[in-house]
Amino acid sequence: MYIIIAGGSGLIGRELTSTLVLGGHEVSILSRNPEKVKGIPAEVQIFQWDGKTEGSWVDEISNADVIVNLAGENLSGKGLFPSRWTKHRKQLLLRSRVDAGKILARAIEIVDEKPIIFVQASGVGIYGTNRERIYSEESEIGNDFLGNLSKEWEASSESVEVLGIRRVITRFGVVLSNKGGALRPMLFPYKFYVGGPIGDGQQVYSWIHRKDVADAIKYLIEHDHATGVFNLTSPNPTTNDEFGKTISRVYRRPHYLPIPGFFMHLAFGEVANMVLEGQWVLPGKLLDSGYIFKYPALDEALRNLV
Repeated sequence: MYIIIAGGSGLIGRELTSTLVLGGHEVSILSRNPEKVKGIPAEVQIFQWDGKTEGSWVDEISNADVIVNLAGENLSGKGLFPSRWTKHRKQLLLRSRVDAGKILARAIEIVDEKPIIFVQASGVGIYGTNRERIYSEESEIGNDFLGNLSKEWEASSESVEVLGIRRVITRFGVVLSNKGGALRPMLFPYKFYVGGPIGDGQQVYSWIHRKDVADAIKYLIEHDHATGVFNLTSPNPTTNDEFGKTISRVYRRPHYLPIPGFFMHLAFGEVANMVLEGQWVLPGKLLDSGYIFKYPALDEALRNLV
């Protein structure tokens, strides 16, 4: 199949692109800055777009079998540590997601030959936070910032379903990668032998290995029965404290120095809630569909990423 990935130069996009190419698919990506794209197979074409208006890239949509929409500003920013969610940044997070979804849906509407599958990225933050709850794909949507952001993100491409296109919504957990993302700041204090639980350490992290993210999306594309919402998380979430203990075992660093929750809020503001609250999310539909995880346990996932 010919697959176009919007946001294909990001952390998940690069992994997915390589996985799809190795799987025999033809892949192109849409990027705001094609000249800066690195780490993708040489045979992959890159098309310029701005993520919000029509352009020459629209002509390519009519050739595609699958559109994957991963476009969106990184929730925690581009540095090692997260950027505060100011009013301006919240608007940037929203517009970068919603505008991209809407213009992709518009492009599909106006071309004569339409793709058969549309994969829409989202996040488990849509469920809100509650330590007493275990979230599945059927759980209600939260009413906090991330819940409302993800709701609008998913709705941005909803109109393609009216055109008879199979739409798959992938709600990502914490993606673990040695090429960037959430793992780097998690490992940072352990590198200096000052790692430990954050807050009370009992918040649950619903994580997933970068390889399973890419393989799961490929699996959902290739299996016609897959439609609707899928949680892309490991079947074995873990608390922050256990996560740190696993890092300690794998990287041979001590796990002893707590980081107070109030310090996280002082340093990073509202964005600290992603680290301090957590969610227990399970990939029920993905498992029921027949997908087999490569790295279901945190210990083996981290060892692979060392």
